[in-house]
Amino acid sequence: MASAPLLDRAFLEKLERLTIHWQKSFSGLVGGHNKSRFSGSGQEFLDHRNFHQGDDLRAVNWRAFMRLEKLFLKMFQVEPRVPVRLLLDTSASMLTHGGAKWDYARKLAGALCYVGLVRLDTIEIQGFANRLTQRVFSSGGRHRFSGVMDGISALQAGGSTDYLRVVREFIGSYSQRGLVIVISDFLDDQSCEKALQYLTDYGYELMLLQVWSDEDRTPPWIGELELRDSETGESLKLDFDEDSRRRYTQAFDEYRAGLQTIALRSGGRYAGIATSQSLESVIFGDLIRARGIA
Repeated sequence: MASAPLLDRAFLEKLERLTIHWQKSFSGLVGGHNKSRFSGSGQEFLDHRNFHQGDDLRAVNWRAFMRLEKLFLKMFQVEPRVPVRLLLDTSASMLTHGGAKWDYARKLAGALCYVGLVRLDTIEIQGFANRLTQRVFSSGGRHRFSGVMDGISALQAGGSTDYLRVVREFIGSYSQRGLVIVISDFLDDQSCEKALQYLTDYGYELMLLQVWSDEDRTPPWIGELELRDSETGESLKLDFDEDSRRRYTQAFDEYRAGLQTIALRSGGRYAGIATSQSLESVIFGDLIRARGIA
């Protein structure tokens, strides 16, 4: 399968002012409102970024300004920081409808990683289907972004989903609590609600980003149909009319409302994202309104 398209430079520059947001204060970690990025003596320098109105003038690299006549802000690292882990659904259902969900999910993951890299967050991306699979580690500044995108593009999709097994493996692998971002269509015959509740019970903060194609929510078909599950191969014959479509869409919306409830009642966030939306409108609209980024 062809690699995911890279995010263009003009779009990345718009992401420079954003920060991945979390609510909780985790024991022993910098938390709450991402105060782990600031300038100061004795801190480890990692990167520069463009200066923006409102930034701390004390962090400006004045030597660079004398040479280049352009303001750059020095970025430093404070440890320990809240770990941000991104779980990217790589199951076969993400490949349905021409692979639109899969391409969109990888672009969204790449955009969030760039935001994290600029702000010197450390983000660990793991693919998952019926178990945790490929791992992409993201840290150390924007100059690492091309390598991160190579890793995301190399992720392969396929197989069935088993959220409960994946969450148990995840909890067993990571003892340090933090923010967990899940990018998925959350379409699983075994139901993912119980597994997601386990994550919140163990003290993780959730950001659930549900990606769907328009066909997932409002099927365009009418008449006698034979539907085949993309993951299990099981088929179902039914007679689909306008009333069936309406009830299907209603059930879909009730399901995503349940996912939102799981996230919100534990202090997390949820955003429902259709692939027909532009990525820019999602980042600067839906995710900011959901307080996933700030």
